[in-house]
Amino acid sequence: MPTSARRERARVGAPRARASLAPQYRPERFGGIFSMHRPRGLAYVDRDYARSLGLPESPLWEGPAPALGEVPLSAPTEVHLVLSRRCAAGCSGCYVDATPDGAALSEADAKAALDRLAEMGVFHVALGGGEAVDLPYLLSVARHARARGLVPNLTTSGLSVDEPFAREAGAIFGQLNVSVDGLREDYERSRGFDGFSHAEKALRLLRAHSPHVGINCVVSRDNADRLGPLVAFAKRLRLSEVELLRFKPAGRGAGVFEDRDLTPRQAKRIYPRALWWAVRHRIRIKLDCSFAPMIFAHRPPKRVVDFFGVQGCVGGDVLASIMPEGHWVGCSFGGPREGRWDDPEVWARGFSAFRDYRARAPEPCRSCDYLSLCRGGCRVVAQAKGDWWQPDPGCPRVQAWREAHPGEPLGSARPPPAEGHKLRVVG
Repeated sequence: MPTSARRERARVGAPRARASLAPQYRPERFGGIFSMHRPRGLAYVDRDYARSLGLPESPLWEGPAPALGEVPLSAPTEVHLVLSRRCAAGCSGCYVDATPDGAALSEADAKAALDRLAEMGVFHVALGGGEAVDLPYLLSVARHARARGLVPNLTTSGLSVDEPFAREAGAIFGQLNVSVDGLREDYERSRGFDGFSHAEKALRLLRAHSPHVGINCVVSRDNADRLGPLVAFAKRLRLSEVELLRFKPAGRGAGVFEDRDLTPRQAKRIYPRALWWAVRHRIRIKLDCSFAPMIFAHRPPKRVVDFFGVQGCVGGDVLASIMPEGHWVGCSFGGPREGRWDDPEVWARGFSAFRDYRARAPEPCRSCDYLSLCRGGCRVVAQAKGDWWQPDPGCPRVQAWREAHPGEPLGSARPPPAEGHKLRVVG
């Protein structure tokens, strides 16, 4: 059996009978994707395995099968539906620059957007803001997502979560995460106000009604050295995960990025420390895609990280976002507007700013063994430092290259591929 077939069959991790547990299946050029109940997650299978399950031939299977990740998916697997830019908290690093009277998708438009995502074959939709809980129609929108076969997930500050909301949310949402950037004074230092007690209360209320409750923590220079107690806190509350997100220069965060960006020492330590916390506390630790350069700097075995789906920026491919003004972007933290959510052609023709990086990557990305997985790190950080097409300046390999070549600019980016060879969705 080819290596790719072994890998994809291993990802399913279950006999054929378990395919009946999948509420949704979507063919792709390489084979197809299943949404699984147990274990929770997405299983990528090659064409041969899809056929062995009795699935019909797909027009996408014409011609040779590309390697996984070689071409963009026919649709994102997850879409971040940013329902609003409304929030009264005023967090100093808010990436959507939320205000009490910020823009918001109407309930009708939010539901219509979900209809469009269901037609595309999207599996998960992350609802957020701003503070989505403050929208009177949030639960109605989430129920509509469920009715259309989408799994709705939610990230909230927790400031407006009460018992009635927690009870309903526990029955509707897949994953419920509360934003907590540290315990007590660390929370206040990171967010600019004292809201830890509200976040803790929200976590306890939500956990009483769902086992799938976790913490989202934005990691900055201010809290990176004090995350251990936060993970231990999550374990005590019997939470399912802690997701660590790198501080990014987006929204109000752009104005304070230089002061809050991770130091090189902190960046290098995040991956081994995350592994240690996961083993020590037996809890799932997730690192967002912008941490990919920090992971690959430790040179983990490529086949292992590929098996577990560790990737860098997947904006405009695995992930995409719909913003409150109604337009698509490759990433909710940045990128060019790609058209409105109701444009049926936008996915096939857009997102080249994200999809083309690997084809035109400059040095030291161009010669990096992990380019196909890392994808050059975070484009939003790169742009904040001067150039969207340059490698992520937070990457330890890039930093080492700069030290070895003082005063020399990074290698120039390759021109985009010729139109006939441009990376794009087929079908």
